[in-house]
Amino acid sequence: MSHQDHLTVNSDLTVLNHVQKWFEQLWQQNNPQPAWRDSQLYRLNLALAEGFTNAVRHAHSGLSADTSIEIEVAQHDDRTEIRIWDWGQPFDPNGIEEPEPGTLREGGYGWFLLRRLADRVSYDRLGQRNCLLIVKYTNQG
Repeated sequence: MSHQDHLTVNSDLTVLNHVQKWFEQLWQQNNPQPAWRDSQLYRLNLALAEGFTNAVRHAHSGLSADTSIEIEVAQHDDRTEIRIWDWGQPFDPNGIEEPEPGTLREGGYGWFLLRRLADRVSYDRLGQRNCLLIVKYTNQG
């Protein structure tokens, strides 16, 4: 069994709370395994917030706040997939050096946070848009 939904919002950080509440309601209504649902909600909601914030701050930097960001959530028996679509320039996050433990630097932590919150993360150019894919498997911790 699977459930899919999507949300389109403007590229504006003030809608982040709305995005997170939408995801939480969708998650609680449609997740097939309540125990797993409750333990993973925080992780995935944080990953969604990080991905959305990066789209607004980085991918859409210099673009109008009216530029859309589309969020798709697909919940399957064995995994949850979140896709965040932006209109920014192509970018390869794998080119970012991982911060050294105990050091401070400005920016660059989001990609590493996403990889720790999810089981699989990718960021690819598809057509005219970029897609951040965040996947969390049910049988993973």
